[in-house]
Amino acid sequence: MAPILPRGAGYGVVVGMGLVFSLVMVGLSKIQTKYTSHKVTSTEEFTSASRSIPPGLIAAGIVSAWTWAATLLQSSATGYKFGISGPYWYASGATIQILLFAMIASKLKQNAPNCHTFLEIIRARWGKAAHLTFLFFGLATNIIVSTMLILGGSATVTDLTGMNTIAACFLIPLGVSIYVLAGGMRATLIADYSHTLVLYCILISFALVAYATSPIIGSPAKMWEMLKIATENHPVKGNAEGSYLTMRSKSGLIFGVLNIVGNFGTVFNDQAYWQRAIASRPQTSVKAFLLGGVAWFSVPMGIATSLGLAAVVLAHGDNPLITLTSDEVSAGLPAVKAAAALMGQSGGIAMLILLFLAVTSACSAEQIAVSSLLTYDVYGTYVNPHASEKQILRSSQLCILLYSLFMGAIATAFNYIGVSMGYLYELMGCLIGSAVVPIALCITWKKANGTGAIVGAIVGFCAAIAGWIGITAKLNNGVVTVDTTFGDYEMLTGNLLAIGIGGLITVGWSIIRPANFDWEITRAINTVQHGQVDVHSSTPSGAATPTRESKDESGAFTPGEKDGSGLAVATLPVVEDSEEDQDARDLQKAFRFASWSALSLVLILIILIPLPLFFSSYVYPQHGFTAWVSISLIWLFVGLALVGIYPMWEARHGLRDIVNGIWRDLRRK
Repeated sequence: MAPILPRGAGYGVVVGMGLVFSLVMVGLSKIQTKYTSHKVTSTEEFTSASRSIPPGLIAAGIVSAWTWAATLLQSSATGYKFGISGPYWYASGATIQILLFAMIASKLKQNAPNCHTFLEIIRARWGKAAHLTFLFFGLATNIIVSTMLILGGSATVTDLTGMNTIAACFLIPLGVSIYVLAGGMRATLIADYSHTLVLYCILISFALVAYATSPIIGSPAKMWEMLKIATENHPVKGNAEGSYLTMRSKSGLIFGVLNIVGNFGTVFNDQAYWQRAIASRPQTSVKAFLLGGVAWFSVPMGIATSLGLAAVVLAHGDNPLITLTSDEVSAGLPAVKAAAALMGQSGGIAMLILLFLAVTSACSAEQIAVSSLLTYDVYGTYVNPHASEKQILRSSQLCILLYSLFMGAIATAFNYIGVSMGYLYELMGCLIGSAVVPIALCITWKKANGTGAIVGAIVGFCAAIAGWIGITAKLNNGVVTVDTTFGDYEMLTGNLLAIGIGGLITVGWSIIRPANFDWEITRAINTVQHGQVDVHSSTPSGAATPTRESKDESGAFTPGEKDGSGLAVATLPVVEDSEEDQDARDLQKAFRFASWSALSLVLILIILIPLPLFFSSYVYPQHGFTAWVSISLIWLFVGLALVGIYPMWEARHGLRDIVNGIWRDLRRK
């Protein structure tokens, strides 16, 4: 693809816009420190925003962290390949994980309200072996996500502007690290909010151009007519009547399953989402994830229904205006080419800004997530178990800087190998899916057995890799390459084996040899006693170590025992009351609400809407397609209201106090 923008535009956005935005965030962090009670010199503030973030801002952070380059590019590519089923399966298949995580967030506040990472819970409950096992899966998840982010963002910047790919790989994460270092978790969430606000404005602009103002398309009726022509010129194999206007798409359904399985790993195994649950207020964490999931659905659905379908009619119409090779589709370029064709240079600039904001906001989430894992679960646990608060803070900042460099290096390596963002997106379930069920059960089911969780995660991983490679060789006459392993059935086999075997072993082992875990052990993690706290251990400094029952058969440590680091890992100190303590009845009520809401929405999105349309082989007529497009547009405006307008309303009192403080300073009072 010939660059449609000058090279200077790429450097201008990546370097110039990145630095300006970072300086703004640094300034906001200074204002926060001066005019509010939240000081970034505190480790609690730096890593978890003092656990005080309201639901609207958390929801905006969830949307921002879950909007990758793949969200914008690969969703549009699925629309180009499969028709209307692609955008729907991408959106619904990656929304349900956020909705279901509302249940995890509720249990987290109930059973481990003071933890910093999900691995602290695993260590306190199941011991050192489990901690190290799931530390591998946690870090692997962050590395895969980071690689996809930088690969997709840098490749698109290069295609649009001709900017050097390697320069983009390193400059994007380094620019992000500036404001993360300056303001920590709160600065990250504020940056997420601003990114999300601009994101929705650009997405709405794309949709209105495609369906209202473009002289090429300009209306849903015209799009429907052009999709009918595209079907005649280039029918989709496996779709009902070869049409782009049907949910009956075999490849679309396979992608939907891959999307669902793979994205469970990148949510449940990713510290970034646990960190948002930790940073939220206990009474509103469920609300935040439900709002975030409902709002996020509109992002891939909106851009893919507009630009993804636009790419179809522009490439396969009677007078093609764009061309797309299979490599360009895999790289996610249908949306980029469609935006440029519909809006010219302004479309290219809008897409460049959109992708830059998506990549940088998700990068910031990954940087502070990895920093927390390395600080609390490596440095604070195995390197310096008695680190001071100042040492913990310095470790967090150093890890952010080092990981930003690592992100650039690993993305560069994959770029030279020739592995695309689309390939990694479908592969990730094979690599990390086996840890999903054990991690989820650790905080929700007291009978979950630690040994079964470890065995399930490891055996599931090995089975997934073996099945993926084995079916590739079987279906491709023994040829195993990047191209042959990228097939639908090859990837589907690995993904299903990972989550299926990991879950079956964990649940089966726990049913046969159930544990009987006392949640008071995890509630004691990082609790305060006599004003002294050990920030990385479940044992407060100087706390008494009560004696209880012996170690159970799952290998978990019981109160009073110590692991190899010399730390007592599960004590029951007397805990002082704090603002974060919630009545057990209210927390259980929140969990029931989260369960009913999330499971109902999952049932609607995955079963009740798509499957009847699939099995009926229904092809949308003009009025039905117009309704489909109208709903996707309305949903974009609903998303903007939930994560763009609502957080401002929540923050009105705090903003008023800051403005009053600045005004008093200006008047020297």
